[in-house]
Amino acid sequence: MKKPARKIVCELVGGEPYEYYAVSRHIVVAPGICGGRPTFKYTRIDVRHALRLVASGRAVEQVAQGYQIPVEAVQEALSLAAKAFDQHSKEMSRELA
Repeated sequence: MKKPARKIVCELVGGEPYEYYAVSRHIVVAPGICGGRPTFKYTRIDVRHALRLVASGRAVEQVAQGYQIPVEAVQEALSLAAKAFDQHSKEMSRELA
Protein backbone atom coordinates (compact mmCIF):
# COMPACT_ATOMS: atom_id res chain seq x y z
CA MET A 1 0.00 0.00 0.00
CA LYS A 2 1.39 3.40 -0.99
CA LYS A 3 1.97 5.96 1.76
CA PRO A 4 0.28 9.33 1.30
CA ALA A 5 2.56 12.16 0.20
CA ARG A 6 3.70 14.42 3.01
CA LYS A 7 2.62 18.02 2.90
CA ILE A 8 5.19 20.78 3.10
CA VAL A 9 4.71 23.21 5.98
CA CYS A 10 5.53 26.89 5.43
CA GLU A 11 6.17 29.21 8.39
CA LEU A 12 7.83 32.53 9.02
CA VAL A 13 10.64 32.20 11.56
CA GLY A 14 12.50 35.35 12.50
CA GLY A 15 10.91 37.06 9.51
CA GLU A 16 12.32 34.45 7.12
CA PRO A 17 10.37 31.70 5.35
CA TYR A 18 10.98 28.23 6.75
CA GLU A 19 9.66 25.26 4.78
CA TYR A 20 9.81 21.70 5.99
CA TYR A 21 8.21 18.29 5.96
CA ALA A 22 7.25 17.20 9.46
CA VAL A 23 8.67 13.83 10.43
CA SER A 24 7.47 14.12 14.01
CA ARG A 25 6.85 16.85 16.56
CA HIS A 26 10.53 17.83 16.89
CA ILE A 27 12.10 16.41 13.73
CA VAL A 28 11.73 17.77 10.21
CA VAL A 29 13.21 17.51 6.74
CA ALA A 30 13.78 20.99 5.33
CA PRO A 31 14.69 21.15 1.64
CA GLY A 32 18.16 22.62 1.20
CA ILE A 33 19.12 22.15 4.87
CA CYS A 34 21.74 19.52 5.76
CA GLY A 35 21.37 17.88 2.36
CA GLY A 36 17.75 17.01 3.06
CA ARG A 37 18.62 14.89 6.09
CA PRO A 38 16.41 15.07 9.20
CA THR A 39 17.14 17.96 11.56
CA PHE A 40 15.62 19.19 14.78
CA LYS A 41 12.86 21.67 14.03
CA TYR A 42 14.02 25.31 13.70
CA THR A 43 17.69 24.26 13.73
CA ARG A 44 20.37 23.01 11.37
CA ILE A 45 21.30 20.26 13.81
CA ASP A 46 21.53 16.93 12.01
CA VAL A 47 19.62 14.28 13.96
CA ARG A 48 22.22 11.65 13.05
CA HIS A 49 24.92 13.67 14.78
CA ALA A 50 22.90 13.90 17.98
CA LEU A 51 22.21 10.15 17.85
CA ARG A 52 25.92 9.44 17.40
CA LEU A 53 26.71 11.51 20.48
CA VAL A 54 24.23 9.47 22.53
CA ALA A 55 25.65 6.25 21.07
CA SER A 56 29.14 7.33 22.11
CA GLY A 57 28.05 7.67 25.72
CA ARG A 58 26.73 11.19 26.16
CA ALA A 59 23.56 11.49 28.19
CA VAL A 60 20.39 12.56 26.40
CA GLU A 61 20.24 15.57 28.71
CA GLN A 62 23.83 16.57 27.81
CA VAL A 63 23.09 16.44 24.09
CA ALA A 64 19.90 18.43 24.51
CA GLN A 65 21.59 21.04 26.67
CA GLY A 66 24.58 21.30 24.35
CA TYR A 67 22.36 22.09 21.38
CA GLN A 68 19.75 24.02 23.35
CA ILE A 69 16.93 21.74 22.24
CA PRO A 70 14.31 20.01 24.38
CA VAL A 71 15.23 16.69 25.98
CA GLU A 72 12.03 15.38 24.38
CA ALA A 73 13.51 16.12 20.93
CA VAL A 74 16.50 13.85 21.54
CA GLN A 75 14.26 11.18 23.07
CA GLU A 76 12.01 11.39 20.03
CA ALA A 77 15.03 10.91 17.74
CA LEU A 78 16.01 7.79 19.69
CA SER A 79 12.47 6.44 19.44
CA LEU A 80 12.31 7.03 15.69
CA ALA A 81 15.73 5.40 15.23
CA ALA A 82 14.55 2.34 17.17
CA LYS A 83 11.41 2.12 15.00
CA ALA A 84 13.51 2.39 11.84
CA PHE A 85 15.80 -0.37 13.13
CA ASP A 86 12.78 -2.58 13.90
CA GLN A 87 11.37 -1.98 10.41
CA HIS A 88 14.71 -2.76 8.79
CA SER A 89 15.03 -5.94 10.86
CA LYS A 90 11.55 -7.10 9.80
CA GLU A 91 12.39 -6.48 6.14
CA MET A 92 15.64 -8.40 6.46
CA SER A 93 13.87 -11.30 8.16
CA ARG A 94 11.33 -11.48 5.32
CA GLU A 95 14.12 -11.48 2.72
CA LEU A 96 15.97 -14.29 4.50
CA ALA A 97 12.86 -16.44 5.00
